[in-house]
Amino acid sequence: MDPIRNPYTPGAGTPPPELAGRDTLREQVRIALERNRIGRPAKSVLMVGLRGVGKTVLLDRMRDDAEGAGIQTLRIEAPERRSLPAMLAPELRRALLRLSHNARATDLARRALRGLAGFARVLRVKYQDIEVGIDVEPEPGLADNGDLERDLQDLLEASGRAAREGGTSLALFVDELQYVEEDEAAALIVALHRTSQRHLPVVLVGAGLPQLRGRIGKAKSYAERLFDITEIGSLTPDAARLAIAKPAEAEGVCFDEPALQRLIEQTQCYPYFLQEWGKHAWDAAERSPITVADVERGSEVAIADLDASFFRVRFDRLTPAEKQYMRAMAELGSGPHRSGAIARVLGREVQSLAPIRSHLIEKGMVWSPNHGDTAFTVPLFDGFMCRVMPAGRDWVRP
Repeated sequence: MDPIRNPYTPGAGTPPPELAGRDTLREQVRIALERNRIGRPAKSVLMVGLRGVGKTVLLDRMRDDAEGAGIQTLRIEAPERRSLPAMLAPELRRALLRLSHNARATDLARRALRGLAGFARVLRVKYQDIEVGIDVEPEPGLADNGDLERDLQDLLEASGRAAREGGTSLALFVDELQYVEEDEAAALIVALHRTSQRHLPVVLVGAGLPQLRGRIGKAKSYAERLFDITEIGSLTPDAARLAIAKPAEAEGVCFDEPALQRLIEQTQCYPYFLQEWGKHAWDAAERSPITVADVERGSEVAIADLDASFFRVRFDRLTPAEKQYMRAMAELGSGPHRSGAIARVLGREVQSLAPIRSHLIEKGMVWSPNHGDTAFTVPLFDGFMCRVMPAGRDWVRP
C-alpha cells in the first residue's frame, strides 16, 4: 500500500477525511447562529466530551460553516494560566475591524473598537498578559471601569450592536473552555446573558472536558439555562465504519468485514483512535482488501505511537503521587470508580487523597461523573497506565 496515499489523519485537531456522525449537531449550531443573526431567541451551545472525541475538529468545522454563511467569528483556545481578557482582546479586534468595513456597521464597529481600547488599557493592570495594539482612542465610560464583569457586558453589547447593524452575528468559538478561571467564566456568562436580554446577535459555541458542565454551573447558578449542553462521545458503529471505509474507498481500497469489526473493537469508536488505527492498518497492508491481520500488525504500532505521544505527554505532567492515583484507577479498570475503591487499592484514607484528586481534575486528567466517582478524561488511558507502570505492587507508596 502506498503510504503517500494514506488518507487517515491522526493529530491534535487535524480534520479527518470524513467527519462522520456529527451532522445533527452541526445543523443544531447552524440553526442557533441563524436565529441569533435575525434576533430570534437562541441558546449558546456547549459541547462536552473526553479527549479524542473530535471536539476541536467539530468546533473548527462549525466555525468554517459560520464564516461561509457570513457570520463574524472569533476563535479562542483557552490554555491553562492564560486570562480570558488576553485571549479575547486580539480576536475581538480582528472581528471588529472586519465589521468596520461594512458600510452599515462602520460607526458602531469603530465605537466598539474604542470600547475595546479602554477595556484593554484598564484591565491590563490586573491581567498583565493582555497584548493587543489598538490604534484608536478609548471612549471614556465605555468598558473602562476596571471591573471585568461590568466591562465585558459593555464590550459585547457594543460589539453586538455593530453586528446587528451589519446584518450579521458575532459568534465566539472557544475551545478548552474548562480552563477559563471561574470568575472570568462568570463574567462571560453574565455578558452573554445581557446580550441575550437585549436581543443582540452574540453567541458562544464552546467545547471542553466533561467537568465544564459543573464549572459553568458553579460560576453562575443560571448558566445552564443559557446553554444547550451536548455530550460528544464515541461514534456509533455505523458512523465509525463510514469514517474508516469511505476515505479508503476514495483511494480504491477496501477493508474486509473482519478487519472493520476488529478496528471498531480496538478503537471503541473514538474518532482520534479511528484515525490512528486506520493509518497504521493501511501502512501494514500490502494490498487491498485490508485484512484483520493487517489491523493486528498496525495495532502494535498504533499503541506504541500513542504511548510515546498522545498518552505520554499527559503522563509526564503528573507528579509521582498523581501517577500512583491514576495507576490505582487503572488497576480497577476503565471506570468510573468510587473514591473509596481507589483509596483501598492504595491503602490510604479517602480524605488524604482528596487534594491529589482535585489537582488531577484541575489538570483535566480526571473528572467526576457523579459525586464520589472518578473517571479518566482520556479514553484507553487505563491500558496505558498499566503498560507504563506494570503489574505488581512497586508502584504503590509504602
